[in-house]
Amino acid sequence: MMPNRPYLFHDLTLSICSTCLEKVEAKVIFENGRVYLLKTCMKHGREKVLISDDIEYYKKCRDFTKPSEMPLVWNTPIKYGCPYDCGLCPDHEQHSCLTLVEVTDQCNLQCPICYAESSPHRKSWRSLEQIEAMLDAVVRNEGTPDIVQISGGEPTIHPQFFEILDLAKRKPIRHLMINTNGIRIARDKEFARRLAAYMPGIELYLQFDSFEQEALLELRGQDLRNIREQAIAHLNELNLSTTLVVTLKKGLNDHEIGKIIQYALKQRAVRGVTFQPIQAAGRTEQFDPATDRLTLSEVRRGIIEQSELFAAEDIIPVPCHSDCLAMGYALKLGGRTVPLTRLIDPQVLLESGGNTIVYEQDEVLRGKVFELFSLNQTPLTSGFKLRELLCCLPFVKVPEHIGYDNIFRVIIMQFLDPYNFDVRSVKKSCVHIVHPDLRIIPFDTYNIFYRDGKEERLQEIRSKALR
Repeated sequence: MMPNRPYLFHDLTLSICSTCLEKVEAKVIFENGRVYLLKTCMKHGREKVLISDDIEYYKKCRDFTKPSEMPLVWNTPIKYGCPYDCGLCPDHEQHSCLTLVEVTDQCNLQCPICYAESSPHRKSWRSLEQIEAMLDAVVRNEGTPDIVQISGGEPTIHPQFFEILDLAKRKPIRHLMINTNGIRIARDKEFARRLAAYMPGIELYLQFDSFEQEALLELRGQDLRNIREQAIAHLNELNLSTTLVVTLKKGLNDHEIGKIIQYALKQRAVRGVTFQPIQAAGRTEQFDPATDRLTLSEVRRGIIEQSELFAAEDIIPVPCHSDCLAMGYALKLGGRTVPLTRLIDPQVLLESGGNTIVYEQDEVLRGKVFELFSLNQTPLTSGFKLRELLCCLPFVKVPEHIGYDNIFRVIIMQFLDPYNFDVRSVKKSCVHIVHPDLRIIPFDTYNIFYRDGKEERLQEIRSKALR
């Protein structure tokens, strides 16, 4: 009898060597109920990287693929091949659902985990003229951008912060987010009041990693529990729309997933929680990618097992980038929370191009019968459409009295790094960063190849590619 390999060979893709960053072939294999990338660099040897601990969910993600939505313009030509041509080049398969505009490299923290390697010692600020050019680059690509996130560094310490918001609000941006650690909001209530004056159409993306001192010290370098408590108190008082953003590390704070969701549900201002496993890029102290990394499927299981709200059918792939994004959403009504995601038929979702409207059937909503309609037949009555929060999600049609305050969502946002890098997946990346030279670059590749001085190494790789 011929010997068998200990795995099933499922597919073939292109990855990169985690050491030299040059492209290598990678097998996608199934082994012992898990999905791995198996790749070999002729210089640095073999790598076996866990990319999912759930084969069925991995395969299910392919059922949520939808037609690609392109930007209005392309920014760079195809010359070296993905991922060396960012961006966006004509070979990319997804426009910008969310675009980050980094207004400063300075921060009032020096987190041991930081993809941007920001710190108090980095003194660079973008001028208003530079920031407007970056915003205009997004508008040029998108026409009416879905979400623009003002980021950094810590954007709230920019000396012209409110002028930046005024500038952004004059642009045709559907939804504006501010990526913040919350320190200034906690310590300066008047600052929080000024922020609230920009509602509607603005939301805070608030760092919220743990309730435990040990985890915060390892991830942020400081015990920020009091800061978080005071920031949330100010935001609740103002009802300033907020998403809690949790950076997850295996064995450190992943046991808190359910507790954070339950906490978020009780906060007046909080519209949802985003869980982001650490991307092995930037500053990653005390992080071993061989033992500390989390896959999207592990985080999804944590939500299902630890949360009293969401079941397996409630956390589904997001069609624009199903490998790296998953989402569940619900309505908060009269002290109850009603899951909605399970009501979406994947086939109807795909046939409608990702734009299904669901009428809720629940006694809280007077027992209305579910019906499916096309996007143009019935607009969403809420002040903010779910599409404005992430463009490839279905609309949810609810009765007139249901507003954005009633929406609650949980997102898993996994970013590719040199270990789990898959060219097939990165081509569908829809979270992008504006480079200072106005290129629009996927978040995944930006932090590996294009941030700060990393493009020098990329140029060496490009030179080899043309030989």
